[in-house]
Amino acid sequence: MSGLEEGVEFEGVVIEARGGMYLVEREDGERCLCTTFKGTKTDNPETGLVAVGDHAAVTVTAGGEEVEGVITLVLKRRTALVRKRDVRRNRSKEKIQVIAANIDQLAVVVSSAEPPLNTRLIDRYLVFAESEHLPVIVIVNKMDISDRKLVEELMTPYHKMGYAVCCASAENGEGIAMLRDMLAEKVSAFSGHSGVGKSTLINMLVGEERLKTAEISSWNLRGVHATTNAVMLGLPEGGYVIDTPGIREFSLSDITRGNLRFYFPEFLVPMRECAFSSCTHTVEPSCGVMQAVEDGEIDVKRYESYLAIYGTLE
Repeated sequence: MSGLEEGVEFEGVVIEARGGMYLVEREDGERCLCTTFKGTKTDNPETGLVAVGDHAAVTVTAGGEEVEGVITLVLKRRTALVRKRDVRRNRSKEKIQVIAANIDQLAVVVSSAEPPLNTRLIDRYLVFAESEHLPVIVIVNKMDISDRKLVEELMTPYHKMGYAVCCASAENGEGIAMLRDMLAEKVSAFSGHSGVGKSTLINMLVGEERLKTAEISSWNLRGVHATTNAVMLGLPEGGYVIDTPGIREFSLSDITRGNLRFYFPEFLVPMRECAFSSCTHTVEPSCGVMQAVEDGEIDVKRYESYLAIYGTLE
């Protein structure tokens, strides 16, 4: 018999969200399907109300086989993976979308082929991670069909800067043991374009087909058919992975033309040689960063990524 009967209050972790409903798991593994209400409070007033990974206080409103409840309070987040919303295309008035909360590290998943390796996307994620002081793992999937020489060449700048890179294949298991070690005892958010193989990698890491919490009939009884925003899954070695939906573009939050340069770590030393303290490293004369690019001290593709991101910011 479930210990979650009507009137019980508890704190748990949001492990799945879809269509305004949230699956909250208590420490003992019991789960409650929850909604929010006008009285729901949050310790994070500047961002979205509830996200996967949030710690929340719940009051059970219905016990039995399918426990239901309301979230009364969302506790303060340690960290959050966020992106800007395009308010013109989204009905929500919130400009910032919280994709995952309380993560220890960000796992950026790209594919070596089909779709082709996208270093521009990696660089956008790295800028975000640097701004939030979040550790990052770059996972290059589909190594079984890769041009290994090209992958090695493209990943060299990241190795040199000290970023953790794991070349893997969900098809043949390459790199999975290394990846398990990187993820153990941590909460890691997997993010990247659709089709790069995030969910397939996670299935392999979890050791079974990813948990299908959508099988809980209450999702369907309430007419919820929206695509899952994210889902948190436990790892056999300890720790959790948060599988986020594939994205077309990762829009940066709180990054401006004025502060972007500080989130390219290889710029920090050369920029001391810039003639102007406010140098944007784009057109100014006597720019230490542009000179470092010319001298081969900064990777050209990374500098091009900087220029591309700079051009999208205000």
